[in-house]
Amino acid sequence: MSDSEDDKPLIKAKSSKIVDAADSRPSTNGNVQPGISIRNGPVDDEMHSDEPAQNDRANGTKRKSSMTNGKTYKDASDSEDDVPLTKRRRTFQQKKPPEATAAQIGQEPDDDGPLGQKLQKEKALIQQRAEKEAKAIRAKAKIEDDDDSDDVPLQKQRKPAAAKKTNGVKKEESDDDDVPLSKKAPAAAKKSTKPAPRSAKSTPVAAKKGKQAVKEESEMPEDEEEEEEEYRWWEDPGKSDGTKKWTTLEHNGVVFPPEYEPLPKNVKMRYDGVPVTLHPEAEEVAGFYGGMLNSTHNVENPTFNKNFFNDFKEILDRTDHGKDKDGNTVKITKFEKCDFKPIFEYYDSERQKKKNLSAAEKKAIKAAKDEAEAPFTYCVWDGRKQKVGNFRVEPPSLFRGRGEHPKTGMVKKRVSPEQITINIGKEATVPAPPEGHRWKEVRHDQEGTWLAMWQENINGAYKYVMLAANSDVKGQSDYKKFEKARELKKHIDKIRKEYQRDLKAELMADRQRATAVYLIDQFALRAGNEKGEDEADTVGCCSLKFEHVTLKPPNKVIFDFLGKDSIRFYDEVSVDPQVFKNLKIFKKAPKKEGDEIFDRLTTSALNKHLSNYMPGLTAKVFRTYNASWTMASLLKKMKATGTIPEKVKAYNDANREVAILCNHKRTVAAGHAAQMEKLQDRLDALRYQQYRTKLMMLDIEPKLKKKRGAEYFSLPEDISEEWVSKHIEDLYEQERVKITKKFEKENEKRVADGEKEMKQKELDDRLKAANELKKKMEKEKKTGKVEAEGKAPTVEKYEAQVEKLQNRIETMKIQSQDKEQNKEVALGTSKINYIDPRLTVVFSKKFDVPIERFFSKTLREKFAWAVASVDEDWDF
Repeated sequence: MSDSEDDKPLIKAKSSKIVDAADSRPSTNGNVQPGISIRNGPVDDEMHSDEPAQNDRANGTKRKSSMTNGKTYKDASDSEDDVPLTKRRRTFQQKKPPEATAAQIGQEPDDDGPLGQKLQKEKALIQQRAEKEAKAIRAKAKIEDDDDSDDVPLQKQRKPAAAKKTNGVKKEESDDDDVPLSKKAPAAAKKSTKPAPRSAKSTPVAAKKGKQAVKEESEMPEDEEEEEEEYRWWEDPGKSDGTKKWTTLEHNGVVFPPEYEPLPKNVKMRYDGVPVTLHPEAEEVAGFYGGMLNSTHNVENPTFNKNFFNDFKEILDRTDHGKDKDGNTVKITKFEKCDFKPIFEYYDSERQKKKNLSAAEKKAIKAAKDEAEAPFTYCVWDGRKQKVGNFRVEPPSLFRGRGEHPKTGMVKKRVSPEQITINIGKEATVPAPPEGHRWKEVRHDQEGTWLAMWQENINGAYKYVMLAANSDVKGQSDYKKFEKARELKKHIDKIRKEYQRDLKAELMADRQRATAVYLIDQFALRAGNEKGEDEADTVGCCSLKFEHVTLKPPNKVIFDFLGKDSIRFYDEVSVDPQVFKNLKIFKKAPKKEGDEIFDRLTTSALNKHLSNYMPGLTAKVFRTYNASWTMASLLKKMKATGTIPEKVKAYNDANREVAILCNHKRTVAAGHAAQMEKLQDRLDALRYQQYRTKLMMLDIEPKLKKKRGAEYFSLPEDISEEWVSKHIEDLYEQERVKITKKFEKENEKRVADGEKEMKQKELDDRLKAANELKKKMEKEKKTGKVEAEGKAPTVEKYEAQVEKLQNRIETMKIQSQDKEQNKEVALGTSKINYIDPRLTVVFSKKFDVPIERFFSKTLREKFAWAVASVDEDWDF
């Protein structure tokens, strides 16, 4: 780029062709092709186009928020000094999982680089096949696809010819595409009446029903009635073409959480060492905080504490704070002087009491709860009984949020019937609200698929009661989603051809749009939506700001921002040289930190442009298409052979490729370290069991030690005596639990059969077996000798056991290695949300693998339409 051009402000709408020519030098980076994430690859020590300190999180420094209120977000640090104790990895016995071979994890022996880099050519071939497929589909459908039209944008083919633009500048009176959005006249905001639904979870208490609240039981389908004929709605596409979703709708409303039960009089929060009596409203909120003192991730978060105390103090001011034992007012003004431990100890003891209930008592409580909720679990939708998903109203609590949410710790207020809108059929009986209350509104919205809704106080979001995932309505929603992705494959070649051409467009608005589509298509970035000042500073592609993008010549880009659910998105990618050049232009002075990269683009404008290619096409469809098309391409060339576990592994390997190629990443789960430690314990337990089995062989034939060598019979070096002692204690506890549960189950059966329960003495006698096991293993540890076990023990039997254990050990090594390598790859996200479930069904049928190996019961219900609608020859 010329010096003179560098000094020009970005306010110019037209990108200079001279600038393009000057920057169109061939890339010197031949190691990484554009369109592939290299987040795990080496970072070269070359000069940055931007100051890297802006996005450098490794040193633990904070990055400035782009929020106008000046809030900042704490960055992740490599050190565990600031990590809550419950989240830290215990190190006293932490060992690295045994290395699995490259072949065991689906790689070539020399595959020592990041898998993403190894898949560059694969991705390029998949996109080439997509281009050929799109042309073939259009040709088969006899769609005009002349060479002339190939070079004309689709949106221009479908519109009347417009006057040719002069030098890329539009007339002032008709267009303002080349004016930054910040300087355009604001348009009237369209009020959204249907926010996205979210599920609600709570401990419910059913709202009291009036005499007319529910129709006679005979009118509601019963479980005992003859099973209805399966409704194969996917074979009746006309059913879901219109906007009217239902004709008749009946349901029984929602379930409210129980009212607050005050704490016992001897349980009080202390302020500056003094026990204080609080108003029930304030005491309930104090209980929210006190009950979660063991959640150090939250209560050690300064933002969480600040937000909680701000809301708590507002309630205290309204309820005259607290009273000491003499009735004197105690002003609660400082969070540091509040002691919630007495509340925590009370709630913790109550939790322990529930945990210690017998199996019969727990079963009885669950049965009573299920009976109370039964009328709310189903609705009648167009005469068909459908399961309701989230029929419970959320209980009041402290908002936690995900990631580094700025509102974490705020009080989620109790939802009253006066806040709830009911959606029901005109002819149906409206469910009665709790006594003394009324509904906010009763609607008969036949275009809505919700049964009830309310607005929560934290983010102002609407919560909906919807049908369950396995209902016809939800299934149709999934079906249409994946069919939309299948439709995109007809047009993907032209879309890619056009955005590649528009990367050099003269109009800055067109160039920005093309660059955004490229990033969304190639790196699965979410489009992003505009946020208010009081909302989390989460962004997507269209809302990326100056500080979120760092450029490293010749064509590397570092993205660093808070994505969906306030989860940090950090990735280093290699892009097309023209895209790199465009991003450099979009970041030119006078732009600075806080300014938007795509200042001439909005999500709505992007989606409106995409809809010109095909009706209903939005940015998020690309994620579904890319995942499904990639999986379909991999399945076509796959030859899964061997045992069922080996075939399942072949499927999982393909799923992993999809997740990496489509950039489906996740943050490492907070419990990952603990899970890995448990897995390592299980692996060591197998190795210790194998060691004991070998010693049993020596007990039968001592000469084997000289024959096979002492090393064969020795305890593995990385298994310490400390670990063995803990393992013996764990086995002892497991045996006690096993014996106790069997005893309780037998007593339950006796009671059910009208027999007398066994006494505690019987249980004590049975538990002696656990004591004997512990003594025996402690003796083995001390002497290094193990007596042969089992009927008619022989060396041959033990050798077979050793071999069997070795196979289990190898399998677990692969699982451990696989789990560690996949900690940042969202395999579940790909399989459930983005890969068409029919592709999984095709694999299941083609290679004769039970669908249960891929889909849990819940997912089989959710995707029942996919399981029933395709055979092994179906093609995405």
